[in-house]
Amino acid sequence: MNEKDFTELAAGAALHALSADDERRYRRALAEHPEWAAQDDADADTAALLADGVAPVAPPAGIRASLLAQIAQTPQGAASASASEPDGSADESPASGAASPGPARRWTRLAFALAACLALLVGVGIGAVALNDQLNRPASVVALQEIESAGDAQKATVELDDGATATAHWSGSVGKAVLVTDGLPEVADGKTYELWFVRGEDPIAAGVFDVDGGEATALLEGEMQAGDAIAVTVEQEGGSPSGLPTTDPVIVIPTA
Repeated sequence: MNEKDFTELAAGAALHALSADDERRYRRALAEHPEWAAQDDADADTAALLADGVAPVAPPAGIRASLLAQIAQTPQGAASASASEPDGSADESPASGAASPGPARRWTRLAFALAACLALLVGVGIGAVALNDQLNRPASVVALQEIESAGDAQKATVELDDGATATAHWSGSVGKAVLVTDGLPEVADGKTYELWFVRGEDPIAAGVFDVDGGEATALLEGEMQAGDAIAVTVEQEGGSPSGLPTTDPVIVIPTA
């Protein structure tokens, strides 16, 4: 990822509007390029300024569905026109040789559109917190951000024999743990990955998850305790019926 791509993702991150996949890409780039953190801070400050002093209130019913419907119905050409000069001088037809807007440019427009929606909703009394709720971010992504924001945030990474990696993120003060995988193979039909807290000699079931393109961000169910190891086994769909592992773990991450 180059700096321009990171800048575009940073706008979405400040609005808590990234998909789970883009959130993983963004966090990975931020870890690899700490010199880009200034952009992250600047966008976060801008989003906070927009919402400053506005008490969150319940949004009107159906506002999220209405907003998404408008986005879905807006032709791509119309979006391109909105980014051109007021007198249309910047518009160019395909015959002129101008390249059509690429994914990065479309994402930039979307990020600014989301920022504009945020400012409008704040102006009519709907705070940023209410908007975030409406965007329905996955619980695993929310938990990961809570952990990373905690003063006692910790993480540990293991690399598997096939080159896949698994990183456990946890915080004692938050009491949560999240597993982030990259390159983890999908399991056979009728199977799933199951999470476990290993407390001493006792495995404690902590939910199931699937991977998408080798990637997953999974929140472990239940409260993590100091010294727990985090393990993953392959179980039948829905998880082990006995509440105990039926296979050897494919991932084990000590946290102590």
